[in-house]
Amino acid sequence: MQFTTKLALGLGIMNVCLAFVNTSFADENTSIQAPAVPIKETALGANSDNFVSPSSTLNGRELSIRRESTLGETLNDIPGVSSSYFGPNASRPIIRGMEGDRVQIMQNGTGVLDASSLSPDHAVGVDPLIAEQIEVIRGPASLLYSSGAIGGVVNVLDHRIPKESLDGVIGRGETRFGGADNERSAAAVVDIGNGLFALHADAYKRKTNDLSIPDSASAKLKNIDGGTHAANGKLVNSAAESDGGAIGAALTFDKGHIGFSFARSNSFYGTVAEPDVKIDMVNDRLDFSSEIHDLRMPITSLKFRIAYTDYQHQEISSGALGTTFLNRGIEGSIEAAHEKIGDMSGLLGIQIQNTRFEALGNEAFVPSSHTYKQGAYIYEEINIEKLKISGSSRIDNVSTNSPNFGNPTNIDFTPINMAIGGLYDWNNQWSINTTLTHSERAPTQNELFARGEHIATHQYEIGSASLKKESANGMDAKLQWKTDKHNVSVSAFYTRFDNFITLFESSNPSPVAGLNISYVQGLPASFKGFETEAKFCIYESHGELDLGFRGDYVQAKDEKTGNPLPRIAPMRLGTSLDYKIGDFSSKVDILHGFKQDRVAINELPTDSYTLVNATISYRLKTAFNLEAFAKARNLLDEDIRDHSSFLKEIAPMGGRSIIIGLRGEF
Repeated sequence: MQFTTKLALGLGIMNVCLAFVNTSFADENTSIQAPAVPIKETALGANSDNFVSPSSTLNGRELSIRRESTLGETLNDIPGVSSSYFGPNASRPIIRGMEGDRVQIMQNGTGVLDASSLSPDHAVGVDPLIAEQIEVIRGPASLLYSSGAIGGVVNVLDHRIPKESLDGVIGRGETRFGGADNERSAAAVVDIGNGLFALHADAYKRKTNDLSIPDSASAKLKNIDGGTHAANGKLVNSAAESDGGAIGAALTFDKGHIGFSFARSNSFYGTVAEPDVKIDMVNDRLDFSSEIHDLRMPITSLKFRIAYTDYQHQEISSGALGTTFLNRGIEGSIEAAHEKIGDMSGLLGIQIQNTRFEALGNEAFVPSSHTYKQGAYIYEEINIEKLKISGSSRIDNVSTNSPNFGNPTNIDFTPINMAIGGLYDWNNQWSINTTLTHSERAPTQNELFARGEHIATHQYEIGSASLKKESANGMDAKLQWKTDKHNVSVSAFYTRFDNFITLFESSNPSPVAGLNISYVQGLPASFKGFETEAKFCIYESHGELDLGFRGDYVQAKDEKTGNPLPRIAPMRLGTSLDYKIGDFSSKVDILHGFKQDRVAINELPTDSYTLVNATISYRLKTAFNLEAFAKARNLLDEDIRDHSSFLKEIAPMGGRSIIIGLRGEF
């Protein structure tokens, strides 16, 4: 941790010095934007507005405003995305009610090989503080990243390997203080280049205290568990400390790049579910990337990327080492785009992944295992006047074995995924797109081999080596209207599973007292719902005032019994007012979450809530393009319990708070 602290301090001093030297080049009208290095990671370089696939992108100032301590909470405001909230330190995105390995977390297009999908108390191995752009991708384009991403793909881009020519120095920095967990954090990023060779360095550090929660939530907790998890308006054992950094280098050419990066992240945090348990996580990642484009041959571009991950986290109970989780693996892909065949353009690729997972100690409910994946995919787009059609297909071979499980130890699956979508532009304002998908997912090592106590979810889990592939067919449609100042979109979706793999609680006696015994099984299930988002410019005489609306709803059920599936977020409807004039901007956002009483067997309902947030910011006319900001969250001090969380009965969201910060770039 001392290394990254010193690196952060050094980068901060360097940034200030460079800003001072370059004062004469500052433009007083320059606005705060993302660094001037484009990021092109989407299929065929398409931006999200031109994507046939449903997608969302956060970058620049919007990402900075929405940034939270976890990836799940950072994306939680996007329609269709909720969070597996396990206190303020661990959460994964949930897309349209689908969680775990149905939502693939990627970093620069390569898998984040952590243990976050194994248990909700395991943090994701990538920190939002250092992200330059976050994409949420569904439909045909998701098959370029992974198989089995039935819910979708979340791709975090960090630009740690410079991919565009840079002559000079660019960078950004950010620091913030406050919030319900008394956050103190800072991050700095610097890129230096001479037009041919580019270097990258970044560092971040965050420290938080136990989360402050409303008094009403504290009283409610005392009624449930005698106050074990709440004390004096605080969520016990929710403090955290994390830091990390990376260095990268690349040779950049007119037609491509070749480079590498090394990153380390550390996190030490309380698990909330167990007041005396801490997790000490260390994640090392080595990336290599190369690309060449604008080739004059049938193959117009080639892209190669590979990453090695060495992940470890240790669970420490009352100061003594309990369980250690290790995940070491390598993932890589080679992708080739072909020249246009008439109006059709596309690409094809191959991908491999080789991981070794180990769990050692008291709560090693999943035995050690080895998983090998290899796949091939193709993606094509064709433009026919006002119609754009995209299609993709992918076939994988997944082999999983566990030497400690018994026979059979080697289990093979061949998932096949296909998708086709169409985007039709009626005119410059109206468009509609529709996507059809067939998705298959191989069961994971915990679904196949789990056998033991899982305290975080209060279950004794038993996997099944006889599981078949999870398969689903889905459809979604989106109607969009947009002008220069206004836009409205409405989406609807339906997904039907033949074999939805999940845990079922049983009345059978558990080998461990106080835990519920649960079996992994497959069942027919369906997910359906809608998402909507709109923005209208309602005033622009002195400044600009925008009115926004958004909403989402998911209904998921067991088609065999008709019972609802657990942990499905309720319907949410929100509105916002965003005012900007000169260097000043402000926003008030109101989100109402409805009561969720459509619950699974043995699941408690959650009450409705109204979340009111506000943000103000002011741009300072300095060489460093500084912008000061303040965020107020939960202004009504509501008792907010996220229904998609395993801990909704004991871990509410934070109470009323204000966080202030300063960010800038050069």
